[in-house]
Amino acid sequence: MPISDAYDDIPGTFVFDYRQARTGYHLNMFCMSLMTAENRAAFKADERAYLDKWPMTEDQKESILVRDWNRMLELGGNIYFTSKIAATDGLSFQQIAAIMSGVSQKDYADMMLQGGRPVDGNRSKAEWKKRG
Repeated sequence: MPISDAYDDIPGTFVFDYRQARTGYHLNMFCMSLMTAENRAAFKADERAYLDKWPMTEDQKESILVRDWNRMLELGGNIYFTSKIAATDGLSFQQIAAIMSGVSQKDYADMMLQGGRPVDGNRSKAEWKKRG
């Protein structure tokens, strides 16, 4: 069994592995382009036109346009790269983590201060079955 198969069934998790890196290469390179002020300005001026310069899938482009952070990860985005979009929008990493978790920023911060997300329901289904 390839090592990646061991974590494929963790609910809501998209592990950035070699498969995701290949799938999301152009999405992530777009994100990295936002490190310069000139590119951020061009993106904000006409997001669709800027995205169309990149050979991404339509699903990848749409996930960026609607700021569907979880979908970006599902489509090969790396959280550290996609956070460049958030920074361009004036959002902090904590703000997008809260959005991705479906809670307020305060509730997310409180959850992290209390030790993070509960383990129940957030483990590999296959590994959980083995423990019986």
